[in-house]
Amino acid sequence: RALEKLNIQKDVYHLNEGHAAFAGIERINQLMKKENLSFAESLEIVKASSLFTTHTPVPAGHDAFTEDEIMAYLGHYPDRLKISWEEFIDLGKSRPGKKDEKFSMSYLAANLSQEINGVSKLHGEVTKDMFNKLWDGYFPEESHIGYVTNGVHLPSWASEAWLNLYKNILGKKFISGQSNPKLWEKLDDISDEELWQHRKTEKKKLFDFIKSYLDEKGTRLYDTPSHIAAIREELNENYLTIGFARRFATYKRGNLLFRDMKRIKSLLNNSKKPIRFIFAGKAHPNDGGGQALIKEIISLSKKPEFLGKIIFLENYDIELAKKLVQGVDIWLNTPTRPLEASGTSGMKAVMNGVLNLSVLDGWWVEGYRENAGWAIDEKRSYDNQDFQDELDAETIYNLLENEIVPVYYKHGKKDYSKKWLAMIRKNIKEIAPHFTMKRMLDDYIERFYIKLYARKNEINANDYQLAKNIAAWKKKVKLGWDKINVESVQFSDALQDRIEIGKEYEGKVVLDLSEIQNIETGVEMVMTEQDEKGKMKIVEVQELNLDSTKHGKASYSIKFIPPKPGNFNFGLRIYPKNSNLPYRQDFSYAKWI
Repeated sequence: RALEKLNIQKDVYHLNEGHAAFAGIERINQLMKKENLSFAESLEIVKASSLFTTHTPVPAGHDAFTEDEIMAYLGHYPDRLKISWEEFIDLGKSRPGKKDEKFSMSYLAANLSQEINGVSKLHGEVTKDMFNKLWDGYFPEESHIGYVTNGVHLPSWASEAWLNLYKNILGKKFISGQSNPKLWEKLDDISDEELWQHRKTEKKKLFDFIKSYLDEKGTRLYDTPSHIAAIREELNENYLTIGFARRFATYKRGNLLFRDMKRIKSLLNNSKKPIRFIFAGKAHPNDGGGQALIKEIISLSKKPEFLGKIIFLENYDIELAKKLVQGVDIWLNTPTRPLEASGTSGMKAVMNGVLNLSVLDGWWVEGYRENAGWAIDEKRSYDNQDFQDELDAETIYNLLENEIVPVYYKHGKKDYSKKWLAMIRKNIKEIAPHFTMKRMLDDYIERFYIKLYARKNEINANDYQLAKNIAAWKKKVKLGWDKINVESVQFSDALQDRIEIGKEYEGKVVLDLSEIQNIETGVEMVMTEQDEKGKMKIVEVQELNLDSTKHGKASYSIKFIPPKPGNFNFGLRIYPKNSNLPYRQDFSYAKWI
């Protein structure tokens, strides 16, 4: 309504998270009033110009409400939309009529949007699984859900010194070309000395910031001035410094480093090759688990053996975040797989020559390059989370002891490690251009906005004729779908046994479509197999040929050669066909034989 009052013209609506979904309901309401359209017709128009982006697989990030709660605030809306209460409440459910299911804002957004995306390649796949309930009869891998990996605003997160360096080396127009990997190859022109000087300068700025912070606020966390003085003494720009800062949620595993206290104590008290860990972050007020993690880390940081070696900084904000991603040597990220949708702090660190040590989850699955950071395996080894935590902690200890610390402190005659600087150079050159805000916006434009703009124009043309046609077609299919009758199914008996590669198999199906004549109906054979986790995955889908239609009876046949030998499951799926739909999931009616 505010946009309408401001007379701002809109072509595409981008809903970030489900809590924005009521914008779609209000758009339907306005279309019905202004254009004299039905609810179903208005829904088609709204969907055609809407993109829904979901940002997390964590259940707490998806608001859901009881029917009574929705009734209290939106009980008047069905009358406005000229639909029943059941039809309204079903918009926020995975399937119509599920009485025991809460009203999900994310399901509402998905049901009101033609396009849906996750925020990294892996998260796109996770999102297909999460939302597959909406499209009964279809497999997650058939979903139209896409992805655009997040990016960060380079001028906001790279330090002033790094930005000036990039301008000098890459050219004054590097901002407009920042997502071009070719441009970043010019970083080879920077000497090791200059690269290292930039890193040391940013670390000094971080330590100066921490010292000022301790002078102002240190007594809130640390007991005595002598403790604060001891911490200040440990802030040495030559020491390997690792940062961990973010919203403290339990799935982030902020205490993973402390699984083996003997190992971490040994690492932190090596006077010849010292390591310092700097933690910062906040927990949600209602997240007791996250708050407990913070208390645990603060408590450890006060112990004599860890004083000044583990530092926790309160009141995490943008200023502190910038200092950390610009000043540490390594950015540590340890989420529980696959709950990190994307993450962006590691991207910000890359822009400042900081290396990542992270679980292969979220953006790091796409970002990781060998010898430009370190990766902890993407695949889980254990279903038991406690076992997995122990293994991941062990992996981190081993990486620190055997790879990271030796490389960082391999100085030779210089005050820096040439191999470390080679990693920094590769880190910036090969990772930074792929995770800029510009690349992200370009992806949204190319993958979604252009498509939705074209679809909006198509569906709005000729007084919304296409929207009216689709709405009428869907209504007709709904009324007759359950009346489809399977007359006969004939398939080769050999399909019951292990199939042979190269051998042709045949099948026939006859349907009685007399109740939905003039509705084009397809039949397809779906071939599946179990993966290593026991989930059914599609091997191949082949549509049957429509041979004849007579007196409401439709005959279909298929001849097919399996793509590979083995034991497979076969099913036949009946579905309504309409070339005007953007995806099958737009109207996911399916009947399995």
